[in-house]
This record gives sequence, C-alpha cells and structure tokens, in this order.
Amino acid sequence: MNTVAAVQMISSPSVQQNIAAARRLIGQAAATGACLVTLPEYWAIMGQSDSDKVAHAEQPGSGPIQDFMAQMAREHGVWLIGGTLPLASGQDGKVLNTTLVYDPQGRPAGRYDKIHLFGFTRGGESYDESRTIVPGAAVGSFEAPFGRVGLSVCYDLRFPELYRAMGACALIVVPAAFTHTTGLAHWEVLLRARAIENQCYVLAAAQGGLHPNGRRTWGHSMLIDPWGEIKAMLPEGEGVVSGDIDPLFLASVRESLPALRHRTM
Repeated sequence: MNTVAAVQMISSPSVQQNIAAARRLIGQAAATGACLVTLPEYWAIMGQSDSDKVAHAEQPGSGPIQDFMAQMAREHGVWLIGGTLPLASGQDGKVLNTTLVYDPQGRPAGRYDKIHLFGFTRGGESYDESRTIVPGAAVGSFEAPFGRVGLSVCYDLRFPELYRAMGACALIVVPAAFTHTTGLAHWEVLLRARAIENQCYVLAAAQGGLHPNGRRTWGHSMLIDPWGEIKAMLPEGEGVVSGDIDPLFLASVRESLPALRHRTM
C-alpha cells in the first residue's frame, strides 16, 4: 500500500504563522506513514485582501516559502505537493497561483500554474481571482512511485477536460479554498465525479473554517477511490486525512468497467 495524506488548514494573513501550522500538520501527516502529502490552496497566505499575496510573491526556486517546502519534504522523506503559493508573474500587481512538487530529497519535481481563475458573485459575496492572478497555460503532472499524479487547483475541478488532458493517472490532487457557499453545493459531487470518470484516486486538501479576513471556507478534505467512494474525510478545522492508494484495486476497476478504453473522443 502507498499512504497519501491531505493537510487541512485555516490560513491567516501571517506567512510565519501559516508556516508554523504547516510544519506541525505535515509532521502529523508523515507520522501516519504517508509517502505523499499535499497542502491546501493559499496555505502560505490568506490575506486581508486579495492583493496581499502580491507582496509575498517569490521568484521560482528562491524564497522562504519554497525553502520551507523543500526542507519539509527532505526532513520527512515524503513527496510534498505544496498546495499553492504566489510566484512572480512578470505583471505588475499580479502573481501566478502555483503548485510546486518536491521529491523526498527536497528536490523540485513538478510545477503547475492554476489555469482556471475563480469568479463568483451572489448577494454580498464576490470573488474575482483574475484581478490579482495570471492564469497558467500548461497541464501539470509528475511520476510518483505508485504512478502518475495529476495536478489541479480548486476551481479547475469544474473543468473535466483538464483532467482528460492529464492522461491516465493513479492519483489526482486538488488543493483548494472552496467557499462555504459553493462547497456546500458542489464540492463532494465534483470530486467524486472526477474520480469516477477518470477511474483514479482523488486527494483533496482544503482550507476549512473561518479565516481572519472573514472568509469562510468549506473544508471537507478527502480521499476518494476510483469507484467514487470516500475513504477518509475531515469536515472542518485543522487536521489531516490519509489513506492508501491500492494499485490492484485501481486496476480491477479499470478492468471490470473499461470506460477509459471505450472513449471515442
């Protein structure tokens, strides 16, 4: 078995406080025997305003957030998927919302810049990530010991064509900061759909609670198997969910229901 774990956080505007919380929670995840750990979206900073993250943008390969993630991967000997952090985009006032992957030696092993940028308005609730984020342009994945891992972030979950473009994956990860409103309505059903239609495991690491900036995120970090069953879930608050990737079960699902081979488009 290959144990994987998702960290759930309630990130604040303080990068140092968030690093301290992530350090503790990554340690908890590693203690479960996890070989792969993923952090949530915006784990390093959930600012008082969307523009706060711009001041913390790092150049690729250099900066305290990246140094911390590399250190944690090396210290615990895990594949660490760093949720997202702000990377310099080259555009004034905007960043890339980037997932970085580190191997168990702390070396860079993958990167994905979030492609689909969240926009939502209902009543007094309004979000527009395009104001401060430049969208990515390339699909992301990497090879783990148990197979290919596809990289996606939060709002990407609503665009199934992105997941088809990854090819056959053993695991798809979804770091997220789903709002309470949209999470209550759509989070679980979208995650289960992505697992069922791609016949793979899905590991979702979420923000989960009331943040200092007043935003409330849905939480419900979870691991879903290729049949669409939820194997582990944490409704709200800081914590860790973990479970096993079973290559034999994955193969049996694809053999008994060969939907991926039946595709014509």
